[in-house]
Amino acid sequence: MTAVEQPTATWRPGPILGIETSCDETAASVLAEDGSVLSSIIASQHAVHRRFGGVVPELASRAHIESIEDVSSEALQQSGLSWTDLTGIAVTQGPGLAGALLVGVNYAKALAYVLNIPMVGVSHLDGHIASGWLQDPAFPLPCVVLIVSGGHTHLYYKEPSGHCRLLGATRDDAAGEAFDKGAQLLGLEYPGGPAIDRLARQGNPKAIVFPRSYLKNGCLDFSFSGLKTALLYKLQAIPEQSRAAQAADIAASYQEAIVDVLVHKSFAAIRVSGARALAVVGGVSANSRLRALLQQRAASEDLRLSLPPLAYCTDNAAMIAAAGRQALRAGLRASLDIDAHASMVSPFAQAI
Repeated sequence: MTAVEQPTATWRPGPILGIETSCDETAASVLAEDGSVLSSIIASQHAVHRRFGGVVPELASRAHIESIEDVSSEALQQSGLSWTDLTGIAVTQGPGLAGALLVGVNYAKALAYVLNIPMVGVSHLDGHIASGWLQDPAFPLPCVVLIVSGGHTHLYYKEPSGHCRLLGATRDDAAGEAFDKGAQLLGLEYPGGPAIDRLARQGNPKAIVFPRSYLKNGCLDFSFSGLKTALLYKLQAIPEQSRAAQAADIAASYQEAIVDVLVHKSFAAIRVSGARALAVVGGVSANSRLRALLQQRAASEDLRLSLPPLAYCTDNAAMIAAAGRQALRAGLRASLDIDAHASMVSPFAQAI
């Protein structure tokens, strides 16, 4: 959290607006005083980027500019509130695409100035973590949190105080990136993660044995770059006219290799930390196979598991508002000269 504490600033508890523009979704959400979600609006840019096979930063920024006002107004309308009912604003400050972040940050600063209410800049990762508690506010601490998305694969131990301590992270590609690049190799449409998930349901996850990179014993880091290379070599070894017939088995086996490592490392972190609860958040937490294996394993080990509803797995503003609400309650404020930070580091310096 990079909000700046201003002791003279006061926050009147009440509804807050969350704004998220870190990548290719323009999102706004209103949370009630008690933290319940009154609205959550997302304008996706998938149609804009699909023909390029990935997010084009300049196009993402332009799309945010075009839609942020409408998305925010719709969130207010759906909540049944007016602008003057808001008591605070939370906005994603980083990490993410610099131009995309700037759109959200500058819009939030303008609103905070006009409405004369406090604002906070929130780490996108703080937001993902907060999503684990949106539908389950009583989810216990301490716990292990796995953030698994297109740009991040991190394991944290969240202490009873709320502070997060890093246990492990990817050394190269994030799991979501491995899904997207794998989908490209298979000739599937963007976004790649959901496309592989859909195709894999028709295949046999044991048809092909792809490598699992567990690294050395006791290591909680991840590595998925070798898996992508293995998929490339596997496809090159299959005659082009035969690939379509094997595509579902390949997708299912490739997905299984990613999911196996995520589940293995998460429960290894549980053993190391001694926690009895696990929250899995981020876009990849929407993967149906991952959710199924996590639920099976948690039930067998009598472990509390938090999997956000699908609407809160991918980038959304409800999670940003939730993280911002906790920051405002803790007395944090951001000055109107804050800037976007595309490579924000140490996002858990403050308890969330």
